[in-house]
Amino acid sequence: MFVLALLADTIRIPPHLLAKPSLTSVQTEIEKRYPNKVIVDVGLVVCPYGPPREVGDGILVPGDGGAHHQVLFQCVVFRPFVEEVLVGTVKESHEGGVVVSVGGFFNYVFIPAYWMLNPSRFDEASGLWVWTPTYDDDAEDEKKSEDGEGGGNVKQEEGVEEAAKANDTTEEEGEEEGATGFEIEIGSEIRFKVKAVNFTRITTTMKGVQATTTTTSHTSDRAFGLNGSGVKTPASPSVENGTHGQPNKKDDDNGMVRKRGSSADLTELVNHPAPMQIVGSICEDGLGLTSWWLV
Repeated sequence: MFVLALLADTIRIPPHLLAKPSLTSVQTEIEKRYPNKVIVDVGLVVCPYGPPREVGDGILVPGDGGAHHQVLFQCVVFRPFVEEVLVGTVKESHEGGVVVSVGGFFNYVFIPAYWMLNPSRFDEASGLWVWTPTYDDDAEDEKKSEDGEGGGNVKQEEGVEEAAKANDTTEEEGEEEGATGFEIEIGSEIRFKVKAVNFTRITTTMKGVQATTTTTSHTSDRAFGLNGSGVKTPASPSVENGTHGQPNKKDDDNGMVRKRGSSADLTELVNHPAPMQIVGSICEDGLGLTSWWLV
């Protein structure tokens, strides 16, 4: 869920901090700039990790009283890997799915309708999703599958048809009675599996605001590199050409350093899509509300 990312950026030291040691001033500016920022294709920065690794010489720019330093540093980044199981809290529920918050600091987890436990339905009266398991149908299917060899295939086909009819009848009765199911209540603790991590880059052009989304829907060895301490860090995708998963040739250490090309603050979102969104699933046994599986 949390990884160490090796980042490179040009940090400006304002004039009132020039009297302090460069390492202290750079650390202060990093702590102001990066926490709660989403870096595209990297993740949500939580906090800096340790002092900067490298601080270059200060460069003065005409008309600017500050000093600009090339800095190499590490940050703790929130970026779950695909197929990781997380626990969150249900925040919203609508016909399209369920919105979940993780840890109280990341509210952009979405569980769509097609990743709900099957069979599930949306109850318009309560505004909640309801899981309606059909225990009797499963037992009936297992019993019919144990029939003898003679005519077994015919009986099995008949059993499937009967089970389908019974399933439809059960769902209709559940919709009418509204009591044969488990509701996903607002504020409940929910366990889900990460299926994709989406990053959206928002740019302003002469044509208006444009959004470009990249998706990580599978894990691969190329998605991570190893830094000098043996800690996994996201590799650096190219920002200039907009491709995903291809290392930037300008980066150092074989693509292990991520240069800050595009970032967004979660507190500044108004009418724009979230710069980072997690797509989750509860379509497996053991997933869903934790209260469902308590023994």
